[in-house]
Amino acid sequence: MQKREDYRIETHLIHAGQDPDPTTGAVITPIHTTTTYAQAGIGEHKGFDYSRAGNPTRKALEDNIAVLEGAHRGFAFASGMAGLTTFAHMLKAGDHIVAEENAYGGTVRYLNMVLANFGVKTTYVDASNPKNVEAAMTSATRLVIAETPTNPNLKLNDIKALSEIAHKHSALMAVDNTFASPYLQNPHKLGADIVFHSATKYIGGHSDVLAGLVTVNTPELGDRLHFLQKSMGGVLSPFDSWLLLRGLKTLHVRMQRHCENAQKIAEHLARHPKVTKVNYPGLPSHPQYELAKRQMRGMSGMLSFEMKGGLPAAKKFATASVGGVWTLAESLGAVESLICHPVTMTHASVPKEQRERSGVTDGLVRLSVGLESVDDLIEGLDGLLAKV
Repeated sequence: MQKREDYRIETHLIHAGQDPDPTTGAVITPIHTTTTYAQAGIGEHKGFDYSRAGNPTRKALEDNIAVLEGAHRGFAFASGMAGLTTFAHMLKAGDHIVAEENAYGGTVRYLNMVLANFGVKTTYVDASNPKNVEAAMTSATRLVIAETPTNPNLKLNDIKALSEIAHKHSALMAVDNTFASPYLQNPHKLGADIVFHSATKYIGGHSDVLAGLVTVNTPELGDRLHFLQKSMGGVLSPFDSWLLLRGLKTLHVRMQRHCENAQKIAEHLARHPKVTKVNYPGLPSHPQYELAKRQMRGMSGMLSFEMKGGLPAAKKFATASVGGVWTLAESLGAVESLICHPVTMTHASVPKEQRERSGVTDGLVRLSVGLESVDDLIEGLDGLLAKV
């Protein structure tokens, strides 16, 4: 009989961490809403004592993501930011972080406006060139944070090269894998110590759950993060854990369609006279196209592009989408297609100088390509561009 560990990822998405319920035989993991658990004696329980420390529904999700990412252990949080905040508490005052400069605005906001208040300094670099990361490392560096593909410019970071640099300097390597999902990319297999997701996005996939997932590759990191998760308390609810398990069961078929649609739209926009540049790893014009083919199994459903006319054109384009097949909204990675103007939306809190240095310009538009008919999506974009 085939061993479970030999299953392919499509099978793991549906079954990992989810044996039939031993009490009822239910095939789908039950939603355990209890907060406490009966004990036969002091310290005699069935693995659970209080739901902040552990919950059967959440554990099924945490076991599932650990298998999908090839990790030692997984953890589920109330949001992606709760996950980042929790593992960042492994650091102490005086420690130093080197981070990709073209990162999600919420990550930059947390590092600059929250973590910095506790004496942890962050240096931002263009991590698409590993030499920049090497040059920024100091004797105080304890963490390197990559985001690949990046939000919103779709740059790639070489996970293997950056992990080697981090480990050479006795630092941990963390990778935000939100844009790729575990179906398209597995950073632990390339050397990362910590992998984190805004599971609100592709993992949930339906714009109906706010969640974060973190995986680690050693028992020591697992023990440290479990202590922090239990102590800080930003855990995911049983119902939201169940929603993510439900979303994961179709991740592979959804990601395949996201990738197919995004590739066609990227190619179409690259030919459009009102578009000056398209950022998508699946285009041969992308500067890390060859790295993308080595590091990823697909190019994701995210892309961004520069509009002729800068800020006025981008705002007019985005506003014109109201009421059409494209929706003007923050977030990404769900079944519906979304338009975002990063400068005024997701990255509004990033300092202007840092935004511009990292390529987040006034005329940049980000697309989260959904699962609708790609012909309808292209016709919708052409209609919006015609109004600019």
